[in-house]
Order: sequence, then C-alpha cells, then structure tokens
Amino acid sequence: MIEIKNITKSYYPGGVEAKVLKGISFTIKDGEFVAIMGPSGSGKSTIMHILGALDSPSSGEYFLDGKDVSKFSDDELADIRKNKIGFVFQAFNLLPRATVVRNVSLPLIYAGIPKKEREERAIKALRSAGFDESRFYNLSNQLSGGQMQRVAIARALVNSPSLILADEPTGNLDTKTGDIVLGTFQRLNAEGKTVVLITHEPYVAEHAERIIHIKDGSVLEDKKNENKRVIKL
Repeated sequence: MIEIKNITKSYYPGGVEAKVLKGISFTIKDGEFVAIMGPSGSGKSTIMHILGALDSPSSGEYFLDGKDVSKFSDDELADIRKNKIGFVFQAFNLLPRATVVRNVSLPLIYAGIPKKEREERAIKALRSAGFDESRFYNLSNQLSGGQMQRVAIARALVNSPSLILADEPTGNLDTKTGDIVLGTFQRLNAEGKTVVLITHEPYVAEHAERIIHIKDGSVLEDKKNENKRVIKL
C-alpha cells in the first residue's frame, strides 16, 4: 500500500534551510498496524502530513497503491484525502454545537451525499467505532474526551477509507480511556484497515504490530513488535 523512498523535507525559516526529514524510506503493507514513534521535533508529524497528502516532500518518492503521490496535483491530493484516508488527531476537531451524527457525516456533506444516506453511513461508522448508540444525537460538547475521540474515529471511517492515520490520538486522554481508543484501532485493524499511529509514547506504540523509530529526521530502527499489547473491548 505505502512505499516511501528517500523522502526529504526542508523548510526555510528566515531564508535558512532547516532539514526536517533526511532520506526516510520504508514500506507499509495492506492491513498492517504500524506505529511511527519519536520525540518532539523528530519529524514524525511531518511524515504523517506527507503520508496523508497534506504536504509534499522536498525530494524522494511516495507511492500509495502503486501511484506516485509526490507528483500529484492539488486536486489529485484532495481526492486521495477524501476517498482513501481517514484522519484522527489529538485535538478531536468536532463542532461543539452539532450532534454526534452530524459531526460524523460532515465529510459526506462536502462529498455531496444525500441527507438520508449521510445519516445511515454516519450511524454505521459510529457503530464500527464502538460508540454508545444512546448518545448518537447528543451534542459533541456533552461528551467525555474518550467519547469525542470515538466520534472522531467514526468520522475518519465514514468514507470507508483503506488507510487510517492517527496523530497522537490518546494525547488528551487518561490511560484507561486511551486504552479503549487503542483497542478500537486494534479491532479496526483486525477487520482489515491499515492503521498508522504517530506517537512519542513507547506504551502507545507497543499496541502496534510494528514500530518505526524516528530521530532527527532519520529512521533509527524499524522492527516487528514482539511484545504487542492486546486490548480486548
């Protein structure tokens, strides 16, 4: 599914080059659950933005399903974000005065899906994310942090993406609630979704099947996780 080859990324604050990624290469197969782990400033979020077609590399190649995304136009990148990728962020990014179902259905509004179908697909995604059905029509500002993150996961699923990118998804949650969210990712992965989890916490990374360690813009280590933590919901 994913292959990146010698990806570099530089920014130029004040006209001076700052190299964030320094020749990153790795492959992620369909159906894998991979954690990309590193300290703040390591470049892991920049990798996530490139994988999510939110940013382009300075050099190198990024292949998604065999297509070189690094050469796509802005419109082509938008299509990939809309149809292939679901995003989950540390900040839940929900509309506080909109219902749970409406929050989940927002990507479908932009895609021009009729109202009845939007609601049906939103409810299906919420069930897939393990969200409490009695709260489907609550406002998002009436939810706990863990409930809001499950809504965010459902929103990521509503377009039936093949790839889920999660950037520090447990960062605003306590350990118990975070475990529920990580267990949800494990279940979605078991159902066939490819999951890439960005984190700085070893405990969170240990829930993935494979861990790619990033430091100073380079891959420090890429190995199978022999001591995977499994959460049963």
